[in-house]
Amino acid sequence: MKNNNVFKYIFIVFIIALIIGTVYVLYNQNVQSEEIEEENTTEEASIEMLDSLTMGLCNYDTMNPLLTNNKEIINISKIIFEPLLNITSDYKIENCLATSWTKRDDTTYEIKIDSSIKWQDGSSLIAKDVSFTIDRLKERNTVYSANVADIASTETPDAETVIIHLSRAVPFFEYNLTFPILPSMYYVNENFETTNKIPIGTGMYKIASIDDNTILLTRNDRWRYIKEKTPLAQSITIKRYGTMGEIYNSFKLGNIDIINTSSTNYQEHVGTMGYNKKEYKGRNYDYLSLNCSDTILQDKAVRQAINYAIDKNTLVSTVFSNNYYVANSPLDYGSYLYNSTGEISYNQEQARTTLEQAGWTYQNGRWQKSISGHVRRLTLSLIVSEENNDRVNVANEIKRQLEAIGIAVNVTKVSNDKYYEYLNNKNYQMILTGVTNSVNPDLTYFYGDGNLANYNNSDVKSKLNSTDNYADIQKIVNDEVPYIGLYRNKNTLILNANVGGNFSPNSYNVYYNFNEWFRQK
Repeated sequence: MKNNNVFKYIFIVFIIALIIGTVYVLYNQNVQSEEIEEENTTEEASIEMLDSLTMGLCNYDTMNPLLTNNKEIINISKIIFEPLLNITSDYKIENCLATSWTKRDDTTYEIKIDSSIKWQDGSSLIAKDVSFTIDRLKERNTVYSANVADIASTETPDAETVIIHLSRAVPFFEYNLTFPILPSMYYVNENFETTNKIPIGTGMYKIASIDDNTILLTRNDRWRYIKEKTPLAQSITIKRYGTMGEIYNSFKLGNIDIINTSSTNYQEHVGTMGYNKKEYKGRNYDYLSLNCSDTILQDKAVRQAINYAIDKNTLVSTVFSNNYYVANSPLDYGSYLYNSTGEISYNQEQARTTLEQAGWTYQNGRWQKSISGHVRRLTLSLIVSEENNDRVNVANEIKRQLEAIGIAVNVTKVSNDKYYEYLNNKNYQMILTGVTNSVNPDLTYFYGDGNLANYNNSDVKSKLNSTDNYADIQKIVNDEVPYIGLYRNKNTLILNANVGGNFSPNSYNVYYNFNEWFRQK
């Protein structure tokens, strides 16, 4: 009986120990699970998105997009104010505030607007806002003056319709309707240029405040896409600085998240590591114009040979340290219309072959040919402005490359006044020049009547009125070579290493898909 009691106690102790052990194991598992969960939570917190982004701005003048001359304010305004028609990252036209546009005839356009769109103060967009904006732009010289220069008058027969009358036919005028629209009623009894009222728009952000040091943007809850495209950054702080150097220094210290620059030496200020960058093509385009009515250059083979003989990659590397893009066409800035079919690539041997097949002979280190009973040597003059050092260096490099295959070149450096006289009179053989491409893809300047190269092709002229013909145009001019594209500028979006998003900037808008941009902790 006594032994039975002993066994009974041993069994009870065993059960108690088993229970304690089980509880201990479960407790440890739970603690480990909580620790892992805490670790995961900590890890998630380390990549938690901040609700604010910071930019820098120097040379501030005004946040009114119709009055400012500040390039970066124009860029920032794209997320605050909206145009009738927008331009995509590949330069296609699309509706924005407009629901449709119709070209009634060569000088009349009818625009329908979306009157359900709300201004940031809750009032509705109306047609008179468009005519008001156009009138304000025509009163002064602004960055958008060229957009409205050919508008003679406007009509607003109802709240949703704007009729625009032009003083002349403007090819692809719809591309001009990309200026920001401001509300007419907001400025009633106000002096538009001197008012202290903060301008309002219809975009994803609104201007919350402006002071001497900062401009604060906050999400616009009345933006029509706010539910499906809610911006990840709830606010944007724009810090005002005196110089671009101060902005670079602030970026290095981590006080600024985003810089957009066209400078080619920004790495001297911010270094080469510790940030991300997105390069994109600018619209400053330099090229050679070849006088197609010149005795020698009227020979297409000579123009082709010159194109074959120029190594654009070496040119960009030698003169610009690869801080420019090689360019072949006035449309290769990112436009969906650009077509490279038939483009001539650097090939010295093909340059020689092309001349030989056209009847040119190579004697004593120079090409020559009998033209209209006279023996002509292939010696050309290249005009360049002496006041543009980069172009002078480019001209000298082109001279070196062409002379390597036996085409003699005399680089003629002239004053700016003389240079523009050559341009206007078109009395040169070759001239090194350039343009700032408009977002309007019109090619009349290059291939229409009175063009710079004295180029005359009736087939090309007949095709200029429709972008549907642009592939054919480019194929023809790539073969006939009235111009030789050389290079265009490079812009850079510099981003704090913790900034993420969908980046697809172009020279019209740096901030595509900005609702998806964010900064991690």
